Amino acid sequence: MSAPQGRYGASLSPAFLATGSSSFAEFLAGHDPSLLPAGRALPPGSAPEAVHGTTIVSLTFGGGVIMAGDRRATMGNIIAQRDIEKVFPADESSCVGIAGTAGLAVEMVKLFQVELEHYEKIEGAQLSVDGKANRLSTLLRGNLGMAMQGLAVVPLFAGYDPETGGGRIFSYDVTGGRYEEHSHHSVGSGSLFARGSLKKLWRDDLSERDAVAVAVEALYDAADDDSATGGPDLARGILPVVVVVDVDGYRRLEEPELDPIVRAVVGARQNRPDGPNAPLTA
Repeated sequence: MSAPQGRYGASLSPAFLATGSSSFAEFLAGHDPSLLPAGRALPPGSAPEAVHGTTIVSLTFGGGVIMAGDRRATMGNIIAQRDIEKVFPADESSCVGIAGTAGLAVEMVKLFQVELEHYEKIEGAQLSVDGKANRLSTLLRGNLGMAMQGLAVVPLFAGYDPETGGGRIFSYDVTGGRYEEHSHHSVGSGSLFARGSLKKLWRDDLSERDAVAVAVEALYDAADDDSATGGPDLARGILPVVVVVDVDGYRRLEEPELDPIVRAVVGARQNRPDGPNAPLTA
């Protein structure tokens, strides 16, 4: 008996006919591993210089989580792009931000989006927040060979958890190690400075608008000390990408909503370049 024919007459791979799991990445690994981000073998030697994304911040507020990313991508000491996007929806109730090798990271995010959609179609239900975080960890482990050759991807994942009624944040290392963060976190070249800003300004009673302002302040502080992080560029109309994930799902802040907050932060820095101080308690 001949093998079943595909749409254009070619024989289908056995991977299409086997009873598989709900993981799309596992299906690709069985069908054609070269289609995976880490499935392409690199020639001997060091990897060429590639475009890198930089700073991502995330913080929780009452009922949800904020994620924001600057817009600068660098290649060595050169600004490769001024308006790159580094924060994406993972599905309707979670988001992922990227730092590291930009091209590879975006490809991995797209695979992660398909992975979550594939699971939902096969199982008829969404993965839990922990399950989504674990799936991203698995994709990163598959990229370890690339990371060892200098093409590392370091994402930040966040989502709304209906079981807790709030937002949750997960960070990763290049080996796929997964770590749940509490209240706030930052990754990328400017993360050290952004994290200090988040520690100073975060409170557990932040409103959504105040949380967005804190995220913008943190990115501003990162850009102030890290040349690879780009601050708000009002002259070109380039604002950070800021998203909210709460009980109503994923929502990206559009310019009419975000612009006044960014301008208020930038305007206040004209009088106080180091930014606001956290109040001291007795």
